[in-house]
Amino acid sequence: MADSTQVFLLLGATLATFVWGRFRYDLVALAALLAAVGLGLVPAEGAFAGFGHPAVITVAAVLVLSRGFERSGLVDLIAEQALRVGDRIMLQTLVLSGTVLVLSGIMNNVGALALMLPVALRLAREHDTPPSLLLMPLAFGSLLGGLTTLIGTPPNIIISAYRRTLTGEGFGMFDFFPVGASVALAGLVVIVLAGRYLVPQRAGQASMDAMFDTAHYLVELRVPEDGKAVGWSLRDLHQAVEEPIPVLAVVRDERRHPGHTFLGTLREHDILLVEAGPEEMVLLEDKAGLAVGAEAEQEAEQEAKDTEESEQADKDGEDGEEEEHGRSHRHGKVATDTEGLQLVEAVVRNDSMMQGRTVGQLRLLNQFGLHLVAVARDGGRLRQRLRDIRFRAGDVLLLQGGEGDIGESLTTLGCLPLASRDLALGQPRRLLLSVAIFAAAIVAMMLDWLPAAVALSGAALASLLAGVLTLREAYQAIDGPVIMLLGAMIPVGQALETSGGAALIAETLLALGGDWPVALTLSGLFVLGLLLSNVINNAAAALLMAPIAASLAAGFEASVDPFLMAVAVSASCAFLTPIGHQTNTLVMGPGGYRFGDYWRLGLPLSLAVMAVAIPLILIVWPP
Repeated sequence: MADSTQVFLLLGATLATFVWGRFRYDLVALAALLAAVGLGLVPAEGAFAGFGHPAVITVAAVLVLSRGFERSGLVDLIAEQALRVGDRIMLQTLVLSGTVLVLSGIMNNVGALALMLPVALRLAREHDTPPSLLLMPLAFGSLLGGLTTLIGTPPNIIISAYRRTLTGEGFGMFDFFPVGASVALAGLVVIVLAGRYLVPQRAGQASMDAMFDTAHYLVELRVPEDGKAVGWSLRDLHQAVEEPIPVLAVVRDERRHPGHTFLGTLREHDILLVEAGPEEMVLLEDKAGLAVGAEAEQEAEQEAKDTEESEQADKDGEDGEEEEHGRSHRHGKVATDTEGLQLVEAVVRNDSMMQGRTVGQLRLLNQFGLHLVAVARDGGRLRQRLRDIRFRAGDVLLLQGGEGDIGESLTTLGCLPLASRDLALGQPRRLLLSVAIFAAAIVAMMLDWLPAAVALSGAALASLLAGVLTLREAYQAIDGPVIMLLGAMIPVGQALETSGGAALIAETLLALGGDWPVALTLSGLFVLGLLLSNVINNAAAALLMAPIAASLAAGFEASVDPFLMAVAVSASCAFLTPIGHQTNTLVMGPGGYRFGDYWRLGLPLSLAVMAVAIPLILIVWPP
């Protein structure tokens, strides 16, 4: 079998697995690399050369610098100004999408979205705006912003590195700007003018109570005298009921101890504030002997000596949760108050270690100190038992944990916090340092003193030495799955070229449209790249399309630049599906979107981008 045929079969299987989504894309890429080595398509001694490729180093450095901007307070300073916008939907969309568009030009677009997402949700809450009207435009704006600079998005970095292998010189920092900025501006106009009419209005995750309706699921349970649970730890309780039911607090002697810090054993008359539905309450009553109506019953016992009415209230207190709430209000107390319980909302990222795993497999409490309280998917709360839920990208979680450690735990798990946060403006010294270091790297790149990988790596190192961020934060900023994807797919993409597969595809296209004008061929290449980027990672799309673009340019005996630029722009236009890019997936749960919602705005946006991009590419980069 010819090498080119083997490459096509391998890439076909790889793309099908990417689309299937059963396995994470970094694992698929590594499997494709090892298969290519086994087939002899990639030399064994060069199998892992991709991990030292300048594109991989550049992406890692950009991720570190992005985290430095976050820690310095630069982005928070911008976000604080964005919160001052009024209640007009069009103006809110313009400010949020425009802000994230600018940020995405100088930092990773996923990082830019992560910083602006809580701002958008807070804005939606304050002005009673459906979050779905703001979040999809926000995600699309982050993708458009990446088109404007070399470091804005991985496809630009990959295309620049590929051009260097062909011509000895890569694209510069702002070589993408004339086309990218024009396309981004046109896309922003479409988003602002048409977004409110094309994006579905869904309740989504405007507030924690709206989605999770927490108060209707919080119930107080009492440990009775001689009850089974006396002497148990909370871990023993979970093992007994075979269900990780969140105990949000333990009340003892009128003092409330948060559940995640309670390490003692239960005693008689302890009160457990539990997040549980009817099925879980039956389990707790049958297997642990806990009784419903805790605080109301205690208060009734104290007042039984004074009034017969209180005794009756005590009896009725065990009839159900709703009466318990009513009596608590009559006594001047709200038994299910969530204040101080350190609840946080978070969305599961595409690269999260939680995907496909259950709460038991992750050992959330023992390993990360987190209680899972509830899970929402597609804008609605899941009603199945918590232990049976296998997490997916885009799921919105309601978690309880320690205020000091919860941020680090979410980062390790691969979750993005959604709850409103106070904007920390950072220290002026760090802010100036981070901007100065980044500016020095840009100058070095523009004057050709240093290649992009060296200049940006030096800037990342300088940020660490200057204390802009810690070494631990830097390592956490590096997106492992993306680095794995790039390092593994670069040799596979090269195999497409060395085997003659890219030339074969180009020859087929030339045979079908050899008499077509270059503009029409570029449009076909753009559409192919756009469709590919909507089903697989955009970096992988750029890696696969770059050799085909170069072969097409050779067939036309034209400059390779317009063909590579068409690939760079199209690879970042994943507007049609929620799986094409992480930013789209991240807003799916909070916005309450469905899979088919994206194309409604994404299709006209893609057409507008192509209509602007193709003529400009031919003008700025003539063939």
